[in-house]
Amino acid sequence: MIHIKDVTKIYEQNNVMALNNVSIDIEAGEFVFVVGASGSGKSTLMKLLMHEELVTSGEIVVDGKDVVNMKPKEVPYLRRSLGVIFQDYRLLADKTVYENVAFAMQVIEAPRRLMQRTVNAVLDIVGLSDKYNHFPDQLSGGEQQRVAIARAIVNDPRIVIADEPTGNLDPLTSWDIMDIFRRINATGTTIVMATHDKTIVDRMKKRVIALVEGKVVRDEVRGSYER
Repeated sequence: MIHIKDVTKIYEQNNVMALNNVSIDIEAGEFVFVVGASGSGKSTLMKLLMHEELVTSGEIVVDGKDVVNMKPKEVPYLRRSLGVIFQDYRLLADKTVYENVAFAMQVIEAPRRLMQRTVNAVLDIVGLSDKYNHFPDQLSGGEQQRVAIARAIVNDPRIVIADEPTGNLDPLTSWDIMDIFRRINATGTTIVMATHDKTIVDRMKKRVIALVEGKVVRDEVRGSYER
């Protein structure tokens, strides 16, 4: 599902090596936490997977697509095939909850009837059916993240990439969000999540890949935040 081989990323403007010869293979249906301190390379890895950053050297294949040698016109199709969730939600302030989620289907020109049915279904999954007509500034942080998750999964992606999705949330809300991710993963969706939330990682007992200064120092099937 995801193949990363000998990947190095150097930010040339400040000569910082964010990733150093990283190799990782992730199978379909896995739930993987990528952990490490700030500056360890977690976010860089997430950005490389969606072609938001380019590798300095190495190979990346995501769901059969050669990300490294991808032509610019192919990048939007890669991103549409992924569900991507960020710490800062990135919702459209002038659109309602329903419109924010529907926007992801409008981009791929989904039929209107299918869009209505699917958006309503995913809003039910994330527990926001009663707030479909609200705007982002009328929602709590946890509710905004639920909208972001709904938008990410509305096109039924095979892979969800989440970069610190609970970073701005309180512990109780974080657990509610993680329960949604757990249910998404149970349907067969592959989830790769960068996080620094030790409590969540330790309690969920999923695969853990630990980065230190851009290198993979640990890869455990039922891992914890720290060894």
